[in-house]
Amino acid sequence: MKITNSSTILFRNTMRITDGHLDGFRHAIAQAVTFTREHGPQLMVEVFIDEERMLAHSFQLYRDSDAIRAHWRLSDPYIREVMEHCTVQHFEIFGEPDHDIVAALKTPDGESFPFVISPRLAGFNRLEAHDREQ
Repeated sequence: MKITNSSTILFRNTMRITDGHLDGFRHAIAQAVTFTREHGPQLMVEVFIDEERMLAHSFQLYRDSDAIRAHWRLSDPYIREVMEHCTVQHFEIFGEPDHDIVAALKTPDGESFPFVISPRLAGFNRLEAHDREQ
């Protein structure tokens, strides 16, 4: 049995919503997701909110690093709008993005918001088969 490598990359972004910005955050996320549904390269986007703790969790699945770059190019204004209402508390990358993606997550002085990269061990997805059926 041959096991094929997957180049898919999953982002999990935990954001702290700024006090007094919940409505603005909700609006900015809604606009960003609507734009991404129409124009973005992501295979999946899901955003969950924990109002009690003022946290939001965003999951985005990409085919590869090129799809991440395309998303950043297309969505920059929407990302900036969302970030006016929150800060990144923790960022997790599941998969193996290329060096340019990792470097882009760091600021010019080498600092960044906290992020962790967990390389893929094994798995599969059915998203492509599901997309063909619809």
